[in-house]
Amino acid sequence: MAAHLLRKGIPLLRLRLQRYNLLAAGIPSSPRRPWCAAAESTGLEEEVSSAEKSSAVPSVRDPKKYHMLDDPDYRKWKDKEEEILRDIQPIISLAREILHSNRYKDGERLTVADEEAVVEMLLRYHPHSEDKIGCGLDSIMVDRHPQFRWTRCLFVVRTDGGWIDFSYHKCLRAYIRDKYPSLAERFIGEHFRHRRLHVKSWRQDAKVAKYRKENK
Repeated sequence: MAAHLLRKGIPLLRLRLQRYNLLAAGIPSSPRRPWCAAAESTGLEEEVSSAEKSSAVPSVRDPKKYHMLDDPDYRKWKDKEEEILRDIQPIISLAREILHSNRYKDGERLTVADEEAVVEMLLRYHPHSEDKIGCGLDSIMVDRHPQFRWTRCLFVVRTDGGWIDFSYHKCLRAYIRDKYPSLAERFIGEHFRHRRLHVKSWRQDAKVAKYRKENK
């Protein structure tokens, strides 16, 4: 039993003797770090390394590396959207000028040229155009809405002297659905919010135009 304990203690005695000889010779031994400190240091190095790797690899949606116009489907949609905007711009500009400028007074009938444009590009596409025209179209008039007196709108004046209002927004939506059936709902959803037409500008965004020019 004593011999067994002696054999187990020999390696420890040798280690202590080596450290004693080093100290006696004036050579400092390397300090031993606690295991927990070494583990924490290793974990920190792994976190830093992981962070560096993640920052070095750009994500798919990294704004510096990705642009929505790189998506072919999105570019195709924007091209079609601009086509629709260019198509409806003239009649929208005319309708707004008629209703929101001093060009016509309340109760005044449109000129022949304006009336032809409104009938051809708007009224004929109204979902209930036949009911609006009734017995026959005599003219188109601008006046205050009978219920919402602060709002001006277009009216159909019938041949029997009767008159009825119609919404040019409804006409536009029907026109777009008729001419652009596959794109209509998306376009209407983005530009006719809460039954009102929202178009920031008829021109291309400057950044989009620049990007397209650089990536032709």
